This record gives sequence, C-alpha cells and structure tokens, in this order.
Amino acid sequence: MAKKKIENITFEDSLVELTSIVNQLESGDVNLADSMALFERGLQLSKHSQHQLNDAEQKIAILLNENGEPMLSSFDSSES
Repeated sequence: MAKKKIENITFEDSLVELTSIVNQLESGDVNLADSMALFERGLQLSKHSQHQLNDAEQKIAILLNENGEPMLSSFDSSES
C-alpha cells in the first residue's frame, strides 16, 4: 500500500497508521533500517496530528467566547 503524503492524511487515518507503526515496532520483527523508517514516519504523523488538534482547539476558542457562548469569527489555519 502506497503511503499518503502527510499533509493529505486525516486525523483519524493518522491514528490508524500510528497504531500500525507502534504494533510493527513492538513486534520486534522489523530490521533496523525499516524500524528507523517507521519511527521517522511515526514522528511525522504525530506532528501532523498535533497540528490538526491545535487547529481544532483554536477554532473552538474562536467560536466560543469566554462564557462558552457561540461567537462567530473567521478562522485562518495558516496562522497556527
């Protein structure tokens, strides 16, 4: 299966792939070179997922005022 580019992966798909990577690494059946490649991919997925979570958190903060009431405002994800 061809790997999707990190920027095109949804949060949910990222979690699925991260789980798979962890399972492969924990199995001990992966050689060193492949382990390093999996580890690197996992770090990229983790960073991408964290960015997506931060964007969602910012959007929620923008949509709610300090009293938890809805407040409309624009959101630009390129600012995060």
